[in-house]
Amino acid sequence: GLGKTHLLHAIARLFSSHSPSAPVLYMSAERFMMEFVNAMRANETMMFKARLRAARLLLIDDIQFIAGKGSTQEEFLHTINDLIDSGARIVVTADRAPQMLDAIDARILSRLAGGLVADIRPAGLDLRLAILEAKRAIAGDPPVPDAVVDFLARSIRSNVRELEGAFNKLIAYGQLTGRSIDLEFAQAMLADAVRANARRITVDEIQKACAAHYKIDAAEMRSKRRARAVARPRQVAMYLAKKMTPRSLPEIGRIFGGRDHTT
Repeated sequence: GLGKTHLLHAIARLFSSHSPSAPVLYMSAERFMMEFVNAMRANETMMFKARLRAARLLLIDDIQFIAGKGSTQEEFLHTINDLIDSGARIVVTADRAPQMLDAIDARILSRLAGGLVADIRPAGLDLRLAILEAKRAIAGDPPVPDAVVDFLARSIRSNVRELEGAFNKLIAYGQLTGRSIDLEFAQAMLADAVRANARRITVDEIQKACAAHYKIDAAEMRSKRRARAVARPRQVAMYLAKKMTPRSLPEIGRIFGGRDHTT
C-alpha cells in the first residue's frame, strides 16, 4: 500500500548494480519463520543459517509478523547480529515504528532502533500524479484525459495500490465497453472508491479515542495487562477497528500487542 516492498526491491537492485557479485537475499518475515520451522523439522538448521549468513544484503519484509514467535525471534536476532558483525547490510520493514512493535524481543528492537529509521508516508499529490502519468504513458487505448488523471490523484489518497487499481479499472471498462474515458465516466465508475477515501479512519485513531474515553494511556491498548480497566477499552477498540477499518483480524491482533486474532 505505501510501497515498502517496492522500496526493498529498489534497494536490492541498486545494491546489486554496485556490487554485482555480492549475494542479496530478500524474504518476508513470514517466509523467514516458515523456512526456519521447516529447517528445524528436517534437522537442516545449519543449512538455513549458512544461506542467510552468506548474504551481503538481507532484506526482511513485515517484521511484525514474527511478534510473539519466541524461537523465530531468537534465530532472527542471531542472524542479524552475525550479519552486522560481518559487515553485511540489513534492511527491515514493518507496519509501524520500532518502538510501537509489541511482542518483539527488546534486543531486536534495540538493533533496529540503532540503525536508520525512515517513516514512509502516503504518497502526496505530486507523486500520485507522477505515478498516474507513468501508467498513462504505457496504457494505450482508450486515452485518459488530464481531467481524469487529476480527479484520480485527488480522490484516491489511501495508497498507491488502490490508485493503480482505480486506473486499471477505468482502462479495463473502457476497453470492454468501447466508450471513451471522460470525467463523468470516471466519477460514475469509481464512486465507491472515492467515498471510501473521503475519510479513512485508522486503528491508531481508534486506540487514542477509546483511551481518551476510558481515561487510560493509549499504550495500554497494546500492553499485556488484563485488568478489566484496560481489557474492556481494548476489546471495544478492537471491535471498532474491525468494523471501521479494512484491517484483517490477524492484523488487528498484531497491532493490539501481538494477540491471537480469536481474541
